[in-house]
Amino acid sequence: MGRRKHSRLKVFLISLLIFAVVAAGTVLGIQFFTKTGLFRVPGVVYYDESLNQDELAILHRIFTEEVDLDKDVYISAENSLARPELGEGEFLEEIFVPVSDFYDSKNGINVETVEELYPNCDCGFEVIKISDLDSSQKLLKLNDEYFLDDFDAGAVFRKIIFKSEKYDEEIKPLVEEKFTKEFPNKDNVLTFAQTGVTALSRGMNAKLNSVGDATYFAEKIKDFLSGFDLTHTSNESSFSSSASSANICSDKRFIDTLTAIGLDIVELTGNHNQDCGDEAAKETLKIYEQNGIKTVGGGESATAAAVPLNIDQKGTNITMLAYNQSTGGATLDNTPGANQYYEDKAAAEIKAAKDRGDFVIVDIQYYECNGYDVESESKVCDYANSSAGDQVGLFRHLIDLGADIVVGTSAHQPQTFEKYGNGAIYYGLGNLFFDQIKWPGTRRSLVLVHYFYNGKLLQTRIVPTAYDSNMQTAVLDEETAEWFIARLANARP
Repeated sequence: MGRRKHSRLKVFLISLLIFAVVAAGTVLGIQFFTKTGLFRVPGVVYYDESLNQDELAILHRIFTEEVDLDKDVYISAENSLARPELGEGEFLEEIFVPVSDFYDSKNGINVETVEELYPNCDCGFEVIKISDLDSSQKLLKLNDEYFLDDFDAGAVFRKIIFKSEKYDEEIKPLVEEKFTKEFPNKDNVLTFAQTGVTALSRGMNAKLNSVGDATYFAEKIKDFLSGFDLTHTSNESSFSSSASSANICSDKRFIDTLTAIGLDIVELTGNHNQDCGDEAAKETLKIYEQNGIKTVGGGESATAAAVPLNIDQKGTNITMLAYNQSTGGATLDNTPGANQYYEDKAAAEIKAAKDRGDFVIVDIQYYECNGYDVESESKVCDYANSSAGDQVGLFRHLIDLGADIVVGTSAHQPQTFEKYGNGAIYYGLGNLFFDQIKWPGTRRSLVLVHYFYNGKLLQTRIVPTAYDSNMQTAVLDEETAEWFIARLANARP
């Protein structure tokens, strides 16, 4: 009896030992083959050779020795000439754009691969981060796409990629905040197109009676101009029932020309807005108001005309000031007219705007240059010093007072431009709409497209236009535009 109990105990102990050994072996086997527990191998970070030194420096600060990963992670980067679709673990790490000198007439470059943008030569352009772009450089089109218009092309888009079996649990918490970035896009970039002289009058009145539709004159330019957040023009002609082919008064149907181009701001510094009488000028102001068009540089009285235009959109604050400093048209009392330029007033208004932290644009209706030439391409008016008085001196003085951009809005022919001090000057923009088809110089104009991001001016793009013998305005073709920009740049003071 005792022996049998001892035998059963022995069997039990042996069985227990075997069970323990098997259990331990099973556990250790599972750990060995699954690399867990005692046999666990930590995840490894693999850096692809596509990563640059800046990216590696950031990644090394994230994936330190203290970071314990369960699964391996593979990190790489890719460049593309179009904005990539982003999947899990993919981030837009940087955007690069091609730029050249401020005065360069070249508007763009074309490449088939990203590598062609980094040549071993002095090719007249460089590629920079979008965060380094400012208005002292000239942003170039890339493969006929202008990045600040398109945002999905016209640049090099660099994507960084994280691949891991446990991306959501392990990698995402480490990298999401550091690699999620905001870049300029349609929702945060304010686009503001400034155009030159508009005078929907004289021969245009006759043409309107012939074609019957005022949008005819805007047909070739409306899609371009209406695509910006803000579009401006300096209209010298008031609407009047007395409009004819012999006066600078506008048929009332011409409001359709202005709304077709998406006009938001009309400047009234011109010297012809009173040609049709005070009542027509007042009625014109009401027509603008009814169509949601804001005014600057003119009004029903001297007090109204002097009110600056304040723009607050997409994180950018702009003060627009507009003055008449020319041969007439200013209101000096309680009659309609343009805002007269006075030195003390301009200095005080610019200072007040700068004290608020606003970006300041000053438009000036200056004395006109009349160097028209029918037989040849006269360059007389290209030079800003061709006008009466010291145009260069006045415009530069406004920059010295604190203006960021100064624009001449009286010239019927485009004039030169320059960087000066801490700003830029565009001495004359020419005719956007008018009947002056006789002279090559007066058919052309410059559209200045300003691009603002977080209150900063990223670029002012110069886009030349011209109207034909039918008085239809269109953007100039690339070759002619580059020739014309070079011509004006070469005339700078």
